[in-house]
Amino acid sequence: MTEEARPRRCGFVAVVGAPNAGKSTLVNALTGSKVTIVSRKAQTTRARIRAIALKGESQIVFVDTPGIFAPRRALDEAMVTAAWAALDEADLALLMVDARAGITAELSALLERFATVKTPVVLALNKIDLIDRPRLLALAKDINDRAGFAATFMVSALSGDGLDALSSHLFAAMPEGPWLYPEDQVADFPMRFLAAELTREQVFDLLHDELPYASTVETESWREMKDGSVRIDQVIYVERESQRRIVLGEKGRTIKAIGQAARSAMADAFGHKVHLFLFVKVRKGWASDPERLRMMGLEPSR
Repeated sequence: MTEEARPRRCGFVAVVGAPNAGKSTLVNALTGSKVTIVSRKAQTTRARIRAIALKGESQIVFVDTPGIFAPRRALDEAMVTAAWAALDEADLALLMVDARAGITAELSALLERFATVKTPVVLALNKIDLIDRPRLLALAKDINDRAGFAATFMVSALSGDGLDALSSHLFAAMPEGPWLYPEDQVADFPMRFLAAELTREQVFDLLHDELPYASTVETESWREMKDGSVRIDQVIYVERESQRRIVLGEKGRTIKAIGQAARSAMADAFGHKVHLFLFVKVRKGWASDPERLRMMGLEPSR
């Protein structure tokens, strides 16, 4: 069949797994763009994020999901619900496993549920550069014995090892059909959402021990300027006054560092100059507020 006669393919791949398995790093690597934030902290991704990748005549919509874990609050429950719901719209599921961590309690619970999932599932053992080969092969066998997988791949999302084989398999597995997005689109969410995520990434990075799970970021305004730059006003919400003081830092040094790093990340992502203005406000119980969860792209479970 000639190149011109090849049918187009398009489908959804839900990327799921326990927290900190490397899902977001993998999605960024496979799409070639920074469409989802990455942090050393678990549970960084909170909402389902759709990222778009092309290869030949095939288009994949990757659905990067929050890590699946035992929920303790309304935000946690909404995140886990979003992760499982992604399977309902997926043509294929990709289960990411941190090979270095092995079979944890969280992974055991996941495998038990995946044994009953009707959607075809591909297994990707991640961080293979951090585990010796005999242990890796034993882990692959153990996991496959617990749940059936359409295929198993061993990769390093960070270094790129094994990603070509995984990518080729995923693109070939997509069903025939028209593309859902233009070829120059890399994500399906507003730029103001990405701007808020990029700032939240810096909060996680700079305050990873003190704050992250008690904070969220909202873009309040986005205004394009005559010189081609954009002015962005954002609010970092925390739950207590003591946390607000942590974000501000002594003489405002911490909030200034967050703003500088976020502004640079936005300029790289958007391709133009950014004027970023950050404010810090206390909003008690924001993680249990249904309105706030919906603004984050999550559906409250109750």
